[in-house]
Amino acid sequence: MAMTLNQPRQLILGSTSVYRRELMQRLRLPFDVVPPNVDETPLPGESPRELAGRLALAKAQAVARLYPRAVVIGSDQVADLNGQPLGKPGTHARAVAQLARMSGKTVVFQTAVAVVCAETGFSQHDLAPVQVKFRVLNASEIEAYLQAEKPYDCAGSAKSEGLGISLLESIDSDDPTALVGLPLIRTCRMMRAAGINVL
Repeated sequence: MAMTLNQPRQLILGSTSVYRRELMQRLRLPFDVVPPNVDETPLPGESPRELAGRLALAKAQAVARLYPRAVVIGSDQVADLNGQPLGKPGTHARAVAQLARMSGKTVVFQTAVAVVCAETGFSQHDLAPVQVKFRVLNASEIEAYLQAEKPYDCAGSAKSEGLGISLLESIDSDDPTALVGLPLIRTCRMMRAAGINVL
């Protein structure tokens, strides 16, 4: 059945992240969640910034192919330590190693978002880098944090919305939700351009 002009488009978050789902819920709009099933392996020579941008767009496009009438949001985050990508650690040992590497350093969390509607041909994507300065961390602090939060599904093991905030000296960003995983200021702007106004 063809959509009428007054019929709102379905809004889909193309993500398996519980953190992005929680951020989308702040907007108080009905939305569905569809796993994008995208290979997240970095390409040879790909920078963290390029990787995040490519994956955000690929996730949105993958879901948009399945739901061409919907407005689809895709997002990805890669922790960038001196040009080296730090992904989700997955295990306790990898999280310990990541946090030890980030101790006393500035890490850029490259958070990308894309909004796509296949039917209208709409496609926009943007990057919201967040500069995060870590305190000098000792082994007992790292262990206490990991036991409390178990942030093994977070890029760079840093769960800033929880106890991870205690690991940091400063956060520099123009889109404060970007560090959690979805830059809502940019997302809202692109949704408006795609025909979905939050208000």
